[in-house]
Amino acid sequence: MSEGVKIHRGLKGIYFERSGVSFIDGSKGELRYRGYSIHDLAEQSSFEETAYLLIYGELPTAAELSRFDVALKEARELPEAIYNIIATIARGHPMDVLRTAVSALAALEPQGRNVSEDAFIANGIRLISQIPMIVAAHEAIRNGRPPVAPDPEASHAANWLWMLKGQKPSEEAARLTDVDFILHAEHGSNASSFASRVTVSTDADLYGAITTALATLAGPAHGGAAEDVMRMVEEIGKPENALAYVKALRAARKPVTGFGHRVYRTEDPRAKHMRQGVEKLSREMGQPRWFEILQAVVEGMKPYARHGLNVNVDFYSGVIYQLHGIPRDLYVPIFAIGRLPGWVAQCLEQLRSNILIRPLTLYDGPEPRPYVRLEKRM
Repeated sequence: MSEGVKIHRGLKGIYFERSGVSFIDGSKGELRYRGYSIHDLAEQSSFEETAYLLIYGELPTAAELSRFDVALKEARELPEAIYNIIATIARGHPMDVLRTAVSALAALEPQGRNVSEDAFIANGIRLISQIPMIVAAHEAIRNGRPPVAPDPEASHAANWLWMLKGQKPSEEAARLTDVDFILHAEHGSNASSFASRVTVSTDADLYGAITTALATLAGPAHGGAAEDVMRMVEEIGKPENALAYVKALRAARKPVTGFGHRVYRTEDPRAKHMRQGVEKLSREMGQPRWFEILQAVVEGMKPYARHGLNVNVDFYSGVIYQLHGIPRDLYVPIFAIGRLPGWVAQCLEQLRSNILIRPLTLYDGPEPRPYVRLEKRM
């Protein structure tokens, strides 16, 4: 039965569709959104502009970006029922609370089950603005504080920090968060994006697809790297301990968190932008130790770079969140905030040329056998 059939476990190396959203060359360390280099976007763009690019396929004019920005800001509101749901399950993990709240939004949004392209875009814009609100509201409620109302004038990144902490962020902190969101906004057919496309392929609505994506991102093999890096940094404690720590892990054939990537064989092209930002922010906040530990780990890992063990984007993300005093269990929800435009773009692409995604599994169970009645089984 299995003769001539080759199994590609994890669908590794399998192309299931064409896509115009992002391009990745793992051997050269290249990443482009809609043809634009991630370096140009990280250095010159904003999250709002990048989100527009991913959703609509082209960079906006000034007028288009202004209208898009207004739409995002107007969507900074949540139904009272969502706050009640958050309060009811406030002791849950933030990813569980976020997934549940997004699922509930589908029942509260009049166009929630609409599967037209216009509805996907409108609901996508709403979710880009609402998901940061859900995460920030949960953090406030579980700590006995009222949620912070959004700032109608602030950028997406600055408003997120404001809602989370109740303090106006510095220009440098807001810009670094903006870059963080840009770098996480899209990354091809990763597990959560693929899962969202599978959901759309069944003619499900966008809320169902994003709920699927959130459930998939919550798995530690996908979204948990930044949290693990921060745990490693705390274990190392001081820069001078890093080399021995790395050598001990490598001798035990254990991975060093934040190095290596399923796609990239060179350094993750997103990493340098986070590295520069972390260095600036750590010095601005008078806490250079975290960055110095990271760099000591990088030095310790240099001998293994030829094996494809290079630093990835999440190696630096955790320290940014640590510097902001953000609880560790919010790291993956922050990943989700950045990834929303990419999920929306992937879902739109699936919708436009939809086909049910239904791969096969090769049966390797028992051969045909007779049914034995219950009273005759030993």
